[in-house]
Amino acid sequence: MTTPTADKTCANAKDMTSVDKAVAVLRAFRRDANNGIGVSEIARRSGLSKSTAYRILGNLEENGMVERVGTAYRFGTTLRGLGAQGTVATHDRLRNLLTPFLTELFSATGMTVQLGVLEGTQVVYLNKLEGRTRLETPSRIGGRMPTYCTGAGKVLVASNSSELEMALAVPRQRWTDTTITEESKLRAEFAQIRRTGIAYDRGECLTNLSCVAVPVTDGSGCPVASLSISGHTETFRPREVEYILRTVGEAASRTLTAATQRQTA
Repeated sequence: MTTPTADKTCANAKDMTSVDKAVAVLRAFRRDANNGIGVSEIARRSGLSKSTAYRILGNLEENGMVERVGTAYRFGTTLRGLGAQGTVATHDRLRNLLTPFLTELFSATGMTVQLGVLEGTQVVYLNKLEGRTRLETPSRIGGRMPTYCTGAGKVLVASNSSELEMALAVPRQRWTDTTITEESKLRAEFAQIRRTGIAYDRGECLTNLSCVAVPVTDGSGCPVASLSISGHTETFRPREVEYILRTVGEAASRTLTAATQRQTA
């Protein structure tokens, strides 16, 4: 049996078996397995016609392999269950690999620092070091927060169109007076993050808490994790820590890329 790759051409698709086509559809999800992706994009990545992709998605949905979320599809409970153990292992590996950079940030700033990853439309905090001045923060190790109101979350979804659309599709709660809930303003915010490579939370989940975050990217430039620094809104000056945050984030990205290349070599 052949093993199709994503973006197989439609000319070759006619020679694929039903199993081949199902595998091509599943592979098309890539990093969007938990966030969701539309039929047109699945068809493009798999090299299948839209009608064929739609039919296969229907069969996979009947068997719990995928599920529909609005107009998008994501992995269903069956595949998520199979992948849960792998997710834990991935989180452990990222925590072990990137915690030294979190420690470096803490040593340089003395402030509360966090390591986050994306799960669905939420940021999950893999590690956190409390600053010398304790803060009331919603982040805790293993805890989750929405992406739209956290710097750590915004920077993870801004550069991925499907993840961004999923983040915008969920109901948005106004946690504080500065929480951005309007779609147009959020889109402008995400566009700014794409241009600058840095994200801010200006008291958007707690009034007295602000945050600045950068991505940790893989070899393709895709965000895999985020490093963030938090401080009291009245006294926090994010510009004063941006340089060290960017520097450490870039070093962490190089380390992650090298580790990934060793794994696949």
